Amino acid sequence: MRMTRRTLCAAAIGLVSVLSGWAPALALQVVDVQGMRLVSVPDDAVAAESRQADIVILGGSLGGVAAALAACDEGRTVILTEETDWLGGQATSQGVSALDENRWIETTGGTRSYLDFRRRIRDWYRKNTKLTPQARDTVELDPGNSWVTRLGFEPKVGVAVIDDMLAPHRTSGKLSTLMRHKIARAQREGSRIQWVEVVDLQTGELTRLTGTYFIDATELGEPLVVCRVQHVVGAESREQTGEPHARTDGPHPECVQSFTYPFALRLQSEPGKPVARVPNYEHHVVNQPYTFMHLYYDQRGWVRYGMFERVEGSYGPFWTYRRLIDKTNFDDPAYGQDVAMINWPGNDYRRMSLITDEPEQMLQALREAKELALGFCHWLQTDAPRDEGGKGYPEAVLDASVMGTSDGLSKYPYIRESRRIKALYTIVEQDVAAEFFKDQVRARHFADSVGIGWYGIDIHPNDAETKLPPAATKPFQIPLGALISVDTDNLLAACKNIGTTHITNGCYRLHPVEWNLGEAAGLLAARCIRSNETPRQIHSRSDRVLELQRQLVARGVPIFWYDDVGPADADFAQAQLTPFTDPAELRRVKNTLSYRPPR
Repeated sequence: MRMTRRTLCAAAIGLVSVLSGWAPALALQVVDVQGMRLVSVPDDAVAAESRQADIVILGGSLGGVAAALAACDEGRTVILTEETDWLGGQATSQGVSALDENRWIETTGGTRSYLDFRRRIRDWYRKNTKLTPQARDTVELDPGNSWVTRLGFEPKVGVAVIDDMLAPHRTSGKLSTLMRHKIARAQREGSRIQWVEVVDLQTGELTRLTGTYFIDATELGEPLVVCRVQHVVGAESREQTGEPHARTDGPHPECVQSFTYPFALRLQSEPGKPVARVPNYEHHVVNQPYTFMHLYYDQRGWVRYGMFERVEGSYGPFWTYRRLIDKTNFDDPAYGQDVAMINWPGNDYRRMSLITDEPEQMLQALREAKELALGFCHWLQTDAPRDEGGKGYPEAVLDASVMGTSDGLSKYPYIRESRRIKALYTIVEQDVAAEFFKDQVRARHFADSVGIGWYGIDIHPNDAETKLPPAATKPFQIPLGALISVDTDNLLAACKNIGTTHITNGCYRLHPVEWNLGEAAGLLAARCIRSNETPRQIHSRSDRVLELQRQLVARGVPIFWYDDVGPADADFAQAQLTPFTDPAELRRVKNTLSYRPPR
């Protein structure tokens, strides 16, 4: 049955009535986030083109890219859509190209293809810039030498690397991409999606996409609404999840993590022209607030950071926190100045969520978030306390070329939380938080693991909730059940929309985990097509799950955490699979993070 107008009214992309004579003519209003406008799709609009593939991936996030690579590697045809003009999501169009990763990422905690993505970024700088001899010979080159990550880079480099990784599949005809396209309509019959229609945000034309499987790799989970997939928004109650830090006063869908418009500053030797003072600047200075102080919700309390100097008690200077280019790495005039990406509490937008069924409200939130970010930029340039005394750093100029936009802000805001599917399994705080595994070195063991990750539970709240203190986790797994919808047979989740809670989303939303999610979803969809089984059917049989796990491990996807075994190691496959096939081996390694016994 085709979606009704009433159903579409619930969509995040909204419906608006427009009077035409005496009869109301309904038009679907799709929010073009990059273009900051509404695109109207008349109710009677007919798709100008129909296209078909084995797998339709909605969203060119890191999860979407990884899903496309995995599915195409399995010989499947794929259509990949993306609403911006850059693939890569949080690593590119969202500006967070100082990657949020685990401390072991150079050897473990990432899939082989994710580690290849990182290696290619380093190789890009070796091939396309003139590095100093020391930087060129540094295996783990970090172009930005920041202290929050082991790899920072310009977003455009991430785009170039992703395009290069996908190029063989485009050339072979397995992969086609539709940039600047966003889901608008869909048809669902029973538990299966029949087709979706995406709108070209430039022309307004519709294209109908038909596939055997659909993967939602969007940042906000709009396909879950349009395709009528059961899902959750915001914070659950303690009664629902049993989580000790969940709300006790019922679910709160308005409690969605804040989002951010990052921007990049280039450090000149001479002062530049500050960005214009925004209308609500004084309000933001006080209420945001704009400050180098950072509140840690634990024993550290408030910690002060210096711009270029390391203040005692801080982790490092503000400037090098997420620096993308450290000029000392280069002997190249094009890279003769530092570039830092700014993603700080000063530009976290907290007033409204982007997960709304009101398109005008969504646009308002985007506009306010941009004003907030530009206001923080103005504060840094004019009013921030200088390390040596005085105010403002006018020599730190906004560089719009880094983000590829006219206003200097990222093409799309950095999204931390999405709509989330009601999954076969929902990961809760008790599955990952360190306090529940005091006598263990890993978090809960999942027999259906399809990946791993390690990051603290880090929730950036909006104004609707009180900040939860960051919570330590133990190395955790990604259960297959979290990717599978309870009510839709041919849709898989591959981004921040998996079966987590509001709390556990805080540790499953980071770059390497999202890539792993996409890779697992792409491989699962390809396997389902080949075997003519649904994801739920595979999940229900341990032998079929193990076959999938063998396939994942053969691709270099770790499903069990070790500190000392990575995808490049000769014994990687044995180390990964034996805990799932040999109970004695699981007991042997249960309380050690090392696979190889000490000599």
